[in-house]
Amino acid sequence: MYDFVDQPPSCLSNGGRFLLWAMRGWARAHAKGSCPAGALSRGFAGVGALTALPEIHLALSLLGKDARDTLTFPPMGCPRIGEDEAVLMALWRHAARGETSHLRATLALVAADAAVAPIADAMAAAMAELVAAGFDLSELFPVAQKEMK
Repeated sequence: MYDFVDQPPSCLSNGGRFLLWAMRGWARAHAKGSCPAGALSRGFAGVGALTALPEIHLALSLLGKDARDTLTFPPMGCPRIGEDEAVLMALWRHAARGETSHLRATLALVAADAAVAPIADAMAAAMAELVAAGFDLSELFPVAQKEMK
C-alpha cells in the first residue's frame, strides 16, 4: 500500500494506470447512479480487455458492499493516488503476482470475512483476463520503485 499512496498516477505502469482509471471510473459511475460496467465498457473494449470488465465490476461491487469501512476514491483527474486506492492497488498487485495468501490476508482486513474468497477470486480472474488482453501486470508497482531495484 505504501508504495502507492500519495504517488502521482504517472509513476504507475500502463496496466497500473488503467486499473486506477477503472477504479475511479467505476466509483464515479456508481456514485452517479449509473451502471459502472456500462460506463467503463467502451474503455475496456478500446484496449481489448472487455472480458476483464465483469470480474473487475464484481470485485469492486463486492468491495463496495462488503468493505469494513466505506471506500473513497478521488475524482478522475486527481494528481495523487488516494489511501483507499493505494490499498486496492496493493491488492491488484498481489492478484497479478499470484500471491493468493497475501491477497486474502489483506482482503480480510478490508472486507467482511464471507466476501474475502469471492473478491479474491474475482480479482485473480480479472488479472488473468487483463494478461490475456496483453497487459503486463508484473510491473504494476510504481516506476520509481522499479528503478530503485
